[in-house]
Amino acid sequence: MRDLTALGAVQLVEGYRKGEFSPVEATRAALERAEEIQPEVNAFVRLTGEEALAQARESADRWRRGTPAGLLDGVPVTVKDILLMRGSPTLKGSKVLSEKGCWDEDAPSVARLREHGAVFLGKTTTPEFGWKGVTDSPLSGVTRNPHDPTRTAGGSSGGAAAAVALGAGPLALGTDGGGSVRIPAAFCGIFALKPTYGRVPLYPASAFGTLAHVGPMTRNAADAALMLDVIGAPDARDWSGAAASAVSYRGVLQDGVRGLRIAYSPSLGGQVRVQPGVAAAVRRAVERLAGLGAYVEEADPDFTDPVDAFHTLWFSGAARVTQQLGPHQRELLDPGLREICWLGARYSALDYLAAVDVRMDLGRRMGRFHESYDLLVTPTLPVTAFEAGAEVPKGSGYRRWTGWTPFTYPFNLTQQPAASVPVGVDADGLPVGLQLVAARHRDDLVLRAAHALDGVTPSGS
Repeated sequence: MRDLTALGAVQLVEGYRKGEFSPVEATRAALERAEEIQPEVNAFVRLTGEEALAQARESADRWRRGTPAGLLDGVPVTVKDILLMRGSPTLKGSKVLSEKGCWDEDAPSVARLREHGAVFLGKTTTPEFGWKGVTDSPLSGVTRNPHDPTRTAGGSSGGAAAAVALGAGPLALGTDGGGSVRIPAAFCGIFALKPTYGRVPLYPASAFGTLAHVGPMTRNAADAALMLDVIGAPDARDWSGAAASAVSYRGVLQDGVRGLRIAYSPSLGGQVRVQPGVAAAVRRAVERLAGLGAYVEEADPDFTDPVDAFHTLWFSGAARVTQQLGPHQRELLDPGLREICWLGARYSALDYLAAVDVRMDLGRRMGRFHESYDLLVTPTLPVTAFEAGAEVPKGSGYRRWTGWTPFTYPFNLTQQPAASVPVGVDADGLPVGLQLVAARHRDDLVLRAAHALDGVTPSGS
């Protein structure tokens, strides 16, 4: 029998439909893989094996009757421990939250997956309150890279990325406030999409405000499109959510990139120093896009690094998360989080609004840019995975995680759809990601281009 952990969601659903294997077999294989990888990689906060197998048996009965519940009936999925999942505590990587409570509500994206029959394997790791671009926390320790356990999986959705990369479920729900699905996707060699803000409803609202997105983490764009068709349905609890999409994202994948206008910015106009192995892998992938009929030219978006504005918004959000904590609870926080909360609490309302001004101007600039170009291509990150347990690469001189993520957080400020696509490895065998960015509400273009690359990107290039 084939290795069911190697199959994506589209393949699993097709196999269920044909009766080649069952949701119980696929779920059992995913749980066994999760238990196998956990001691070394530490991708999970908790596994919900008994509940998952019960859900899988119910799914198998539906498939036998020819009445699947929805598009993902019987497909194993994991949920980042930032999002509510009924019956399981959501502790967000923190010792200051308590497991006590009824935990009887699903986040909107979790609710949509449940309505479509998905099987929930468990909750994946996150840094405390999702505050940084690597995954370690006082609650669950360090999450490690599936390609080299001495290195970080990235973050903040690091557990989700590691789980997908190693076959512990083909689908994962992550969150992204500054790159948090794209960073670990690039480091772990998987696909991840930060949809247009509001495309996937979010509840409860994030303290990081309208920087925070929910997105699919998968092995390829086809699975992500299928997942987005499910989780993108509106939810009344999100006051800022978008209306239902007018298109099926699965339906646009075959449209390809022929005729699309693509701007390739290797370093944001020389603002970012990119490792040679990363630059080479991304450039090869860009050449493949041109070979598929896209009009590609080197062009840089018209902005300078908005990191100070991002810090104002991000640190203020962190301060808000921890505002009600007493002195003893604050001592339990990740020291780096405690530091940015101290900084965030000292910004004034005028400081915050000045950062919003920068954000609005950045959005205007990118809106104009996309009048000329359908897509922007950059490296996802300028580096490959570095040592586990560190916020920044050793010897880099960076103070905070934003120092090595200059390609990701600008597009949280602008709320644009952005994806990380695996495009090979560097000389050390570490994955490299390419970032695709489109104008707001053009998630379809991002998925089309990513799917085109899925079909032509050789492993290990």
